[in-house]
Formats: sequence, C-alpha cells, structure tokens
Amino acid sequence: MNSSFNKLLTFRKWVITLMVCISLTHFLHIERVYALSDSKQFVLDAWTLVNEGYYDPEKFDEINWKRIRQKTLQKQIETSEQAYSAIEDMLKPLDDPYTRILRPKDYELLKSSNFGSEINGVGLQLGEDENGKRVKVISTLAGSPAEEAGIVSGDFISKVDGIASEELGLANTASKLRGASGTKVLVEITSNIGEIKEFDLERRSVDLRPVRTKRLRNDSHTLGYLRITQFSESVPKKIEEALQELKDKEVEGIILDLRNNSGGLVSSGIAVADSFLSEKPVVETKDRNGIKDAIISQKEISFDGPMVTLVNKGTASASEILAGSLQDNSRSTLMGEQTYGKGLIQSLKSLGEESGIAITVASYLTPKGNNIQGRGITPDKLLDLPEANEFGNSEDRWLRNAEIFLGSLLDKKEVSNSTNELVKIDEIEQITKKES
Repeated sequence: MNSSFNKLLTFRKWVITLMVCISLTHFLHIERVYALSDSKQFVLDAWTLVNEGYYDPEKFDEINWKRIRQKTLQKQIETSEQAYSAIEDMLKPLDDPYTRILRPKDYELLKSSNFGSEINGVGLQLGEDENGKRVKVISTLAGSPAEEAGIVSGDFISKVDGIASEELGLANTASKLRGASGTKVLVEITSNIGEIKEFDLERRSVDLRPVRTKRLRNDSHTLGYLRITQFSESVPKKIEEALQELKDKEVEGIILDLRNNSGGLVSSGIAVADSFLSEKPVVETKDRNGIKDAIISQKEISFDGPMVTLVNKGTASASEILAGSLQDNSRSTLMGEQTYGKGLIQSLKSLGEESGIAITVASYLTPKGNNIQGRGITPDKLLDLPEANEFGNSEDRWLRNAEIFLGSLLDKKEVSNSTNELVKIDEIEQITKKES
C-alpha cells in the first residue's frame, strides 16, 4: 500500500514538475517574442505583411514560410542594414522579383515617380528576365541619359560600377543607378545578341512628363497624338485635359502611344480606360483566395472616336492592362510588337517612417480572360520596322504607319456614312413616289 502510495506521489511530483517546465518554457518564449529588438521586430513586421497579403499562399507551404521566419529571427540582426539584408534573404525563396524590400532612398524615389514629375538617375526602368537571373531593361525614359546613350528595351544590365547585377539583384541594381544629379555611374550593358558595351552615365533630374500630346495634320484628316510615358497619380486628370484640348482642335481620331510605358499605378491605368470605354470590362483581377473580380468602366467617356494604340516590348504592367482592355473590347486596333508580359499587381506598404515593402497581391487577366504574365499581348498588326530614336517625331515610322491606318479607318467611316445617307435619301424618294 505504502509502496503504491509513494509511487503515486512520485508520479504526481513528476507531472507537476513537467507542467511547471512547460509553463516556464512557454513564459520564456512569450518573453522572448515580446523582447525582440527593434531591428528584429522590423523584420517580423515585414514577414507579417507578406504573410497577410501575398497573392499565392500555396507558395508558403512549398518553401516552409514559417520556418523561414524562425530561422531569420535567430540571426544576429542589430542594425538597419542587417535587417534589410535579412528581409532580402527571407524573400528570395518566393522567387518573385516584384516582392521586395525598399530601403529609404528607393522607397522615396518610388513614391516620387508615382506621385511626382521628376526623378534623379539615368532613366532606366528595369525588370528580370524569364529565368529571374538577369536584370533586364524594360524601357528607357524619354530624354534620359540612358535613352541618349542608345540603351534600349531588351538589353541586360551586366554590371554597375564594376559589381555584377546578378550579385546585386534587381532592387540593388536599380538603387545603384539612382543618385544625386551630376554624379556618374559606370554601366555595362549586354545586348540580346551578346554584344557588350560600357557607358559612363551622368545622373540628372529626368522630367517624367507622363502625358504628351499634339495635333497631326495631313491632306485628308486631323488626328490627335496622345503619349503616356507612365501611370502616376496625376495621369487620369491630365488625360482628361489632353482629350478636351484635342477635341477643341476638332481631331477626328486619336493615336494612343504606350511604347516604353513600363506601368506605374494600376489604379491610374484603369482610370484612363474610363476615358475611352463606356460600361465595359477593363480588367479581371485574381486575389490570393482565387476570387476573380471584374472591374467595369464608367458610363461617361471623354472620347468615342476611332483609335489606334501603339505598343512595344517596353509596354508593361498597367499599360498592358489599358492596351488589353482596348483590344478585347474592340475599341482600338493595337499596332507594334509583343508587349513585355507583366501580369502581377503590387501593393506598396510602409515599414516604419522611411522604408517600405512592395508585395505582389494579385494577378490580372484581360477582359477575355487572357493571362499575360510572361507572355505579353500580341498586337492586331505587327510592325517590323526600326523604332525611332524619339517617339512622336517626324522620323517615327511606327507613328506614320498608325496615321495611315487611322486615316483609312476614317475614310471607311465616311464612305459608310455616305452610303447610309444615300440609302436614307432613296427611302425618302420611294415614300414620296408612293404618296404621290
């Protein structure tokens, strides 16, 4: 009896001891979580934002996302730079170049390009190639040092100031190209045929001028030329003003130029579609839950005349949304070459007061359900012609082709209207004869 009783007491002591140990471990764990340093808390905040917003949660299971958080927080992270590097390492397994940490300088520059009219740098808009290993030029900004040097869409950035872009990664390559006006940066470029060139570019303030317009005249018609270089916050309002100006000049049709427009704010691209489409689907987004949401344009439009839209391999993201909506709704003929193929949407989140994080939150489809990610949009009419050094000038053969084609559309419209008038006159004469 005593033996059994003693065994029971011993067992109870072990249970109590075990429970105390478990509670103490849990308590220490809680203490450790709440005692994170500011730098580690910064990393944890980044992980949480991605965890809550990333468009493809199945990827988390594939890469063991929670384990990555645990291993990252075990690292020595005491400075801001260590925190940024830890976040970059943490995000690499996602294999998504568009989900990235933005250091203070990059964050400020990105906000400036989205909301302002100027940016300091060499004027290159970058992405990654299909394999995610090389940094690729999506487009060059008009009037920028990069454009003047002859760097074109499709070229690859090999090195910046002697450091390989593969070592830097997309975000750091872009960061090193930016800087104060007057400073220089050495850029090594590899063309898509393997030719290597080196450029010593001087950074300067590049006027983004997102909307440019002019009137085009020939013997038969008056046309409007409307170029959008990127989609910043101010663009929808500027487009409304530009269209009103062109209507005051009594243009009969419009050539919309989206060449080398690498995107910007998706909301701005969608808002511009409202100017040309009346109650039509603009784009269909697909979120992390697989829910598809179609965005429909407003009823009132600013221009309902004939259109031609120019696109090229530098046409990407928000500009592809606009081009795809115009094509799928048979609102505008697309002319040029295959577009870039960026069908992912990012949300910009603030991390503290100075830095941020861009997170891919959705993918998008054109109104007819076409997924352009990695594929791009095929124009209705392909142009196999050299592109002009400056879009919109007298040497721009693509623009000249668009003028001729738009003129032919207007001629057909006039013939159709004349035929309809003749039919109406004939009907009136028939009625008059019957009455008499």
